[in-house]
Amino acid sequence: MFKGWGEMMPSPDMAISIRLITRQNTERLARVGCDLAMGRRRHVTAVHKDTVSPMTCGLFAEACRDVASDYPDITFDEVMVDTFALKAVMEPQQFDVVVISNMFGDIMSDLVAGLVGGLGLAPALQQGDKYAMAQAAHGSAPDIAGKGIADPYAEVMSMQMLLAWLGRTREDAAVERAADAMERAVQAVIAEKKVLTPDLGGTASTHEMGAAIAEKAGAMAGDG
Repeated sequence: MFKGWGEMMPSPDMAISIRLITRQNTERLARVGCDLAMGRRRHVTAVHKDTVSPMTCGLFAEACRDVASDYPDITFDEVMVDTFALKAVMEPQQFDVVVISNMFGDIMSDLVAGLVGGLGLAPALQQGDKYAMAQAAHGSAPDIAGKGIADPYAEVMSMQMLLAWLGRTREDAAVERAADAMERAVQAVIAEKKVLTPDLGGTASTHEMGAAIAEKAGAMAGDG
């Protein structure tokens, strides 16, 4: 298609949507997932619906399998997207790294964010081969702007993920240590339950919780 979006209306009473899946981009996605899994629990799950969409989801699943075959130390499995929704709610600990296409992933990422307390606890990183962009999954929150009650977790951990990506792709041990210190600092502040924003059951402001994380991260980076 030279121009236009993947949707059209042949008549006022009919709408058609086109779904695009490419082997190249699916393989890139699966390889990132497998590389990530190597530093975690070495478990990758491909989520799709090839029983309904045998061509688009079928291509997605096939490309994921091909990439996973290059990683003999990884456990690779596949789950239908509706089954994944059920299992993610009932037993989320069975999953580690999940590889999923864009629209399914947009829906499922909000579902799993709800399991941990909401979008305020959902960091995000968009990464390519050379560049990456970090931002919280929730976007802006104009209804609470200036009130100082926003949870800084998602923003801080988005930056942590960016630093971890930079350290890994640039082979910079110092940056990787900084990312590790940030993650441990966030975990420590939450575990102590002393300086938390209202959504986490505390009374601290955004600035106060952020400052507590920064202080601990500085101390942990010094220890490392």
